[in-house]
Amino acid sequence: MNFEKLFKLAKEKGIEDIQVYFSGSTEFDIEVLKGSVEKYAIADSAKLAVKGIYQGKMGTVSTEVINEDVFDFIVDSIIASAIAIDSEDEVFIYKGDKSYKKLEGLFNQELVEVPAARKIEDTKKLEKLVLAQDERITMVQAFYGEGTTKVSIQNSKGLNLEKKVNNSALGVFVIASDGTDQRTAYEYKLSNDYNDFNLEEMAINGAKKACAQLGASPVESGEYEILIENAASASLLHPHVAMFSAESVQKNVSLLKGKIGEVLGSDLITLVDDPFRKKSAKSGAFDDEGVATKYKELIKEGKLTGFLHNLKTAKKGNTESTGSGFINGISTTNFHFLEGTTKFDDCVKGMKKGLIITDLAGTHAGCSAVSGDFSLQASGFLVEDGVVIRPVALITVAGNYLQLLKDVTHVCNDLYFNFGFVGSPSLKIKSLQVSGK
Repeated sequence: MNFEKLFKLAKEKGIEDIQVYFSGSTEFDIEVLKGSVEKYAIADSAKLAVKGIYQGKMGTVSTEVINEDVFDFIVDSIIASAIAIDSEDEVFIYKGDKSYKKLEGLFNQELVEVPAARKIEDTKKLEKLVLAQDERITMVQAFYGEGTTKVSIQNSKGLNLEKKVNNSALGVFVIASDGTDQRTAYEYKLSNDYNDFNLEEMAINGAKKACAQLGASPVESGEYEILIENAASASLLHPHVAMFSAESVQKNVSLLKGKIGEVLGSDLITLVDDPFRKKSAKSGAFDDEGVATKYKELIKEGKLTGFLHNLKTAKKGNTESTGSGFINGISTTNFHFLEGTTKFDDCVKGMKKGLIITDLAGTHAGCSAVSGDFSLQASGFLVEDGVVIRPVALITVAGNYLQLLKDVTHVCNDLYFNFGFVGSPSLKIKSLQVSGK
């Protein structure tokens, strides 16, 4: 859509500079249960977020009605919003960078061209494959989701950026029961390449996860050597992302304030935000403010190297934006620990008496991004002399996240990303306090 008329109208009414952010998406979802398609949905949505400077203040407005008929409403709303603002912070519209990295593969046309009938049949097939793995599996719900998003940013300073991305997820929710105990598990994969979906592999893994936990019980309370499996480690990292935001630092709600250059973790730990990762819907050459994105190392070999900035925090901190400014504030793209070289099985073999943690419950309620402290219900497996003895559940693991990073002794080569595009390989920890029976 051409916004020249909007820009002209804004200028006529005294708005110094104006910027529009358009996002349009199409989503396709399938759910299969008991061999039948329980859900088949296609939905389109669009949003226009506009900001403008009026009398030195930044006014904003959002709308899902996108046509020239709402231009007067948009301009008037920006003016009203700017007048109501009390903040004395300097505001500006970004004119753009000299260059933006050219990224290939953000949108995969082949994914769109896979017939919907095949996607439905594969989702049904995945359910059947899981059920066939073990007679103790009592219920399987298979799902497939696919989305395409188009983003456009234009402003009165001549900035004009566009990107198009797509992504999909295929997976299962599994329930297993042995008559006296019941356990659940998720197994899924994210990609914008349909060829990455291995139905047999997902079926085996999903069934194994659910059935392996049957009969789980607590262990004795005490300190245990810990191997946090990749998915659990990613879920533990997720609620701590906020401490790496420059906004949190500037508001004095991050315990990392003033710690740049200090050791936060083991020298095996490197934490990055990678906007150029292939096959990810979070990747892109620019953020929602029009700033060129960058590959960022927040922790390098254990040392804190910096924070995530948008234009506002960068101005306050007398530095440059890291390309982390998004509609909802400072945000990450593909945020993860770099994987190491150690094999997961080798970590298990090296454990004398410890626990493999495969699942952590309530991470958003049981973790504090301000203090780094966590106390979480967990499940997994007891390991003695390098051998997995039995499944474990109804235990609580507690500690401090920064201390946990310092206690990392091995980083595995099995990087995994969750639905929030936060990723981690499995991490072996010196010890954690465990409350059991």
